[in-house]
Amino acid sequence: MICIIPARKGSKRIKNKNLKKILNKPLIAHTIQIVKKSKIFSRIIVSTDCEKIAKIAKKNGAEIPFIRKKNLSGDYVGTKDVMRDAIKNLNSENIKYHFCVYPTSILLSIKDLKRGLSKIKRTNSDYLITLKNFFHPPQRSILIKNSYEFKYLNKSFISKRTQDLKKYYHDAGAFYIYKTSSLNKNRIKKTFIILKKFKFFDIDDIEDLRFIKKIKTNTF
Repeated sequence: MICIIPARKGSKRIKNKNLKKILNKPLIAHTIQIVKKSKIFSRIIVSTDCEKIAKIAKKNGAEIPFIRKKNLSGDYVGTKDVMRDAIKNLNSENIKYHFCVYPTSILLSIKDLKRGLSKIKRTNSDYLITLKNFFHPPQRSILIKNSYEFKYLNKSFISKRTQDLKKYYHDAGAFYIYKTSSLNKNRIKKTFIILKKFKFFDIDDIEDLRFIKKIKTNTF
């Protein structure tokens, strides 16, 4: 089993996000160490375009067998393209599964990694995604028009009880599992695991980063 951690240099909302420190350790270092402790993987690969990230990744036990090309390091490059590129560089097409773990997944649970692997094998699926349910029903979404005005996107849900509304889920951004042979297929069999509400948080902006820092340093 191979774990690929895509960690490019650029980040729009948080500059050098993957190198931000919590407990005096870069985010990517936390993630690499969690993945190592799982003992699932024969190799942990960091796909990066940044020499500084590469140096930290090596120091924490990951491999950097190649430097990612600039045309695969832009804002609109998909995860699948990065995975295909890594697998090609590694000549690892014969490995049945490749995990993709994001470098900011510092609250990742080893138990969930193992649960995901068990699920994709048990269901003989081609792809597994991690999901979380929305904290508040999206049916009651509000659109802010300006400093004084807002509107409900669907007024029919205003009077309904929360427990009566259908549950919706979103991509948790924790990890993904790909059956290697299916990466180039258009039609694949998909599956998922649902993460507990307070078990994992993705880091998208400064507010998320501050929140994760408080969790890890017990400073609430």
